[in-house]
This record gives sequence, structure tokens and C-alpha cells, in this order.
Amino acid sequence: MNELQTTCQREFDFALILSTPTELTDDAADALFAAGCDDATPSVCYGQVWLEFSRTAPSYKEAVLSAIRDVRRAGIGADVLRVDDCGLVTQAGIARKMDKSAQYVHQLMSGLRGPGGFPPPVQHLSEKTHLWQWCAVSYWLLQNNFIKPEVAEQANLDYAINQALSKNRQPCGDSRLLDEVERALASHVV
Repeated sequence: MNELQTTCQREFDFALILSTPTELTDDAADALFAAGCDDATPSVCYGQVWLEFSRTAPSYKEAVLSAIRDVRRAGIGADVLRVDDCGLVTQAGIARKMDKSAQYVHQLMSGLRGPGGFPPPVQHLSEKTHLWQWCAVSYWLLQNNFIKPEVAEQANLDYAINQALSKNRQPCGDSRLLDEVERALASHVV
């Protein structure tokens, strides 16, 4: 690698969640390492294998796609379910991604700061704990100049990759029921 290529590299942090196995054996960890995932820290949480990457690449897209290729090349009988960065976030998570305080984010959410219209939460865990879809929040933040374009681009890329990964998997359950639900939804377009 020449000096110009080296200076164009950045480190990107992200996590990949694997479909199986539900535990990570020493052999699987060794295979992942040998396949190029030597920049990942594996862990198992509630029966899912997570690989936390700190990958150096010219772009976030190249970092994530090369990590997915490396996991597949490892041949451990697992595929990547999703990139875990475009999921649900708390107010504190939004603040961390923006490198701002939770109070600052609360002011955006309540309309005390900014133009108003902050995306509503998509889930209420409790009266005080809400979750937002990071893709929607990052889009709103970008449109209102509260984050850099690179941050929103990463969220949009994660969303696109996750959609592509989910389309490559076989649907579980009764596919006829899924077809029936899709037809019913299509006939009730508002």
C-alpha cells in the first residue's frame, strides 16, 4: 500500500450480528480471525453472536461490506443478520451519536431548540424510556444541519445493507400467510 492510500484510510466502528451459531466456539473464533476478522471483538448476548469491528478502510461502506465478506469467507455456518447501527436508539444514544448532551437532544425533541418536528419515538419501553429509529432521526438531524452528512450517510447505508441482507434470507413460517397479509395490505392502501 502506498503512502497516499494509507493516508486515505480511516477507522470505522460498527457491529455485525450473526444468524448462528448461538455460541462462539474456539474453532469458529479462529476461523473468523483467519478470514480477516482480526479487527473484531466477538461476544454472545442473549444467544446471538455479535462482532464489534474497528475496521480501517477508505470509507464506511467499504469497511462494512468487507467485514460481511470476511464473515462469509470464514465458513462457520453463520451469515450476517444485520449491521447494528441503524436500529433503535434512546435519547442518550442519540446524544452519543451527535456528540452532544442528553439535555441538548431533549431540547431538540421538545422544540425548544431547532425548527421543531423531531421524529416521534417508535417504541415506548416505559413512561420515561422511549426508542427512536436512528435512520429517521439522522435524516431529520441532517436536514436541519445538526449532524455532518457522513453520519447520516452511514445510517442510510446501514439501512440499505440490512434491507439487502433480510431479502437474501428465506422467510420463516407460512409463506402463504405472508402473501395473504401482503395482498390485504396492498388492497387497503390509504
